[in-house]
Amino acid sequence: MAETTKLVGYCGLHCGACGIYQGRIAQQVDALRSTIQAYGFDKINDQLATWEPAFKHYPEFDQVMTALTKMFGSCPGCPAGGGDPNCAIRKCAQTKNYIACSDCTQMTTCDTVKRYPGAPTQLKRLRQQGLKAWQKEMEKRIKAGYCYLDDKQR
Repeated sequence: MAETTKLVGYCGLHCGACGIYQGRIAQQVDALRSTIQAYGFDKINDQLATWEPAFKHYPEFDQVMTALTKMFGSCPGCPAGGGDPNCAIRKCAQTKNYIACSDCTQMTTCDTVKRYPGAPTQLKRLRQQGLKAWQKEMEKRIKAGYCYLDDKQR
């Protein structure tokens, strides 16, 4: 895979603008753990459970935070094997040896693409702009702090 396309998602998203790729989940888990530890809640969860019964489940909650970091703490990008290993878009694009579904003549009518929210819009934009122009625009936006999590309309 060419270095220039290593962050081009098959679905038309730029992996560099993904919150998981950017490490946002791991950052948030770390921040929450720091706050919990600063107040000592992790040490007095049994006492807190007398006020709020949900605190008796703190050990399970801590395990979930660990699992979030383990599963979503870092990602090399979809083309490098990150993301959903069962992604139908990725499987199809790889079979056809495409960088992204925007290379496919069936993109606008593809039922697989339609199943993924945001993919048709992103792929259309990628196709209209062309790969190099799209990458340049995305890299500029990412450098300025852009993340898909911040964009409600994607």
